[in-house]
Amino acid sequence: MAEVDGGAALLDGGASALEEIAPTTRGAASAGGLATSNGAPRQGRDTRPGRRGGSEGGPLRIAMIAPPWFELPPRGYGGTEAVVAALVDQLVARGHHVTLIGAGRHRTAAQRFVRVFDEAPSSELGDPMPEVIHAAAADVAIRALDVDVVHDNSLAGPLLARGRDVPTVVTMHGPVTGRQGEYYERLGRAVHLVAISEAQRRINPRLHWVDTVHNAIDVRSFPFRARKDDYVLWLGRFSPDKGAHIAIDAARAAGRRIVLAGKLNEAPERAYFEEAVRPRLGPDAEYVGEADATLKRELFAGARCLVFPIQWEEPFGMVMIEAMACGTPVVATRRGSVPEVVAHGRTGIVVDSVDEVAAAIGRAEELDPAAARAHVAARFDLTVMGAGYERAYRGVLEREGERTRRLLAS
Repeated sequence: MAEVDGGAALLDGGASALEEIAPTTRGAASAGGLATSNGAPRQGRDTRPGRRGGSEGGPLRIAMIAPPWFELPPRGYGGTEAVVAALVDQLVARGHHVTLIGAGRHRTAAQRFVRVFDEAPSSELGDPMPEVIHAAAADVAIRALDVDVVHDNSLAGPLLARGRDVPTVVTMHGPVTGRQGEYYERLGRAVHLVAISEAQRRINPRLHWVDTVHNAIDVRSFPFRARKDDYVLWLGRFSPDKGAHIAIDAARAAGRRIVLAGKLNEAPERAYFEEAVRPRLGPDAEYVGEADATLKRELFAGARCLVFPIQWEEPFGMVMIEAMACGTPVVATRRGSVPEVVAHGRTGIVVDSVDEVAAAIGRAEELDPAAARAHVAARFDLTVMGAGYERAYRGVLEREGERTRRLLAS
């Protein structure tokens, strides 16, 4: 059962029904289409260009699909879920109506919430079935809703975009090359892709990009500290690409104590930790477990710098802006979005080689914490991201409207 606040979306042997929250009606989606509460057929969606908010500036009705793995906002790890939760709140604050489709509890401002799983299936990460079930339930819900645009942040959901009569916007939260890149190339113009950095777009220009919107945070929720404690920080997912082992070696070479925090849920994460991280731990290198929202802020605020020696083309890297919001500079390798996010010599130090990280730690400690905070407030606050996605939605609707008008005129 996929529950809705005040109703339920049911998947039962292929039959489907949806009771939705609405001011005056409760409807049901059946094999014959949509029905109103009195059983009479419901008219199809109005797909004419410029309907309701559309591209013309009025409020939009948005179906927001979150990944199924964590509740929104997540209590600990869950970078994509944190972004989605924050975006929902921003869109509602900007006057739009949002139906959020997710798992477990939600503490967002969404006017409607469709719960696919009673508890987020975090322990099943790596199993494809929760994604598939989530996509099926989301599609049932969307077909019984009247929305302007679908914003899908899941992996399997975009497969169903081609069958919708409203556009589907997809944020590329992960890699855009390899199998995932091939997947979105094959989806073609059925989905409208939003990049989270210009670096991500450059990696695969063959995709159907429509806009770039940087991820963002609520800067006010991160404590600013000008006086730092006696440690540097690494925080993230344990993977060779994230470079925790490099961070330990660099901090030790710089004569600095390092604190590490991150999740160890999946087998590859545990294997990497046991092989490359645990043997390096000691009095000057401490692992404190996975950091929830409170601990994360404490660690960021107290650190002399965040060490971010990534070894892949990271499309964004939320921890960079979270650290800088606390007045903590970032030492990072020049990969992926790093040069877009960190202002070299002002809010952090960007290096070309891991051999330079140790020296960069000392240089970063000389930077002005207030400059890092101001940089994030101006470029990576939630208000900036909310405006960016509204621009992306309206741009897609305008282009789709033009295409429809051309088809009708031909």
